[in-house]
Amino acid sequence: MTLRIAYSPCPNDTFVFDAWAHGRVPGAPELDVTFADIDVTNGLAEAGSPGFDVLKVSYAVLPWVLDEYALLPCGGALGRGCGPLVLTREPGTGAGLAGRTVAVPSERSTAYLLFRLWAADTVPGGVGKIVVLPFHEIMPAVRDGRVDAGLVIHEARFTYQDYGLHCLADMGEHWEATTGLPIPLGAIIARRSLGEPTLKLLAESARTSVRMAWDDPEVSRPYVRAHAQEMDPGVADQHIGLYVNEFTADLGEDGYAAVRGLLTRAAAEGLVPPLAPEALRFP
Repeated sequence: MTLRIAYSPCPNDTFVFDAWAHGRVPGAPELDVTFADIDVTNGLAEAGSPGFDVLKVSYAVLPWVLDEYALLPCGGALGRGCGPLVLTREPGTGAGLAGRTVAVPSERSTAYLLFRLWAADTVPGGVGKIVVLPFHEIMPAVRDGRVDAGLVIHEARFTYQDYGLHCLADMGEHWEATTGLPIPLGAIIARRSLGEPTLKLLAESARTSVRMAWDDPEVSRPYVRAHAQEMDPGVADQHIGLYVNEFTADLGEDGYAAVRGLLTRAAAEGLVPPLAPEALRFP
């Protein structure tokens, strides 16, 4: 059995899936891998694309796709101290964003949901215009004055100062302070039509692949570097250390509580459709 999977070229994804993608996980289905930005995989999931069996998506997109896909309890990105950042050219406060233009990587991303929840608490009257830009264009756009602020994710946490930018607010800090829960970011979903035995095998394969990467990180390094888009190796290591953690191996009670909390609060703000209580159940 060969399954088609799409995930990002980011170091956390290549680290997690290295062993599985290269046939080193005993008994795991073979993978046919496509690399795609998370905004693309979100769109594939929403469209119910028949071309993919497994996708890495934003937790924010789950309310639109869980009829067709099941959330795997492992393999994704969720943690503490790893939230998106709002960056500006000059130091300031959230109130200063009222009526301003903010660049975001996607309006279907978890980062955008966290930003909207933060802005509802922090920005009187709300921000002005939202502009969707590819992730790699956001920091240059803020630096060059084309937008007033930018919402960034992943390795930008470690590199934004290279652009002369300031962190106006940390969406993760706000989320953790108001909920006490870890920060849900990216999820692994698989088609329900694959059937319960296959879904359980996928979850166990993902979990084993993560643990194999932890046991011998050097083995995954060539795969990570080959797809890290010229990222500094030290930044790639920081990226993996932050986004691959115990929740990647198993969401557990706190992980599921974080996902339910995010989607419940977002639904209350009218940002996503309400989620049925049993929708997150696996398989």
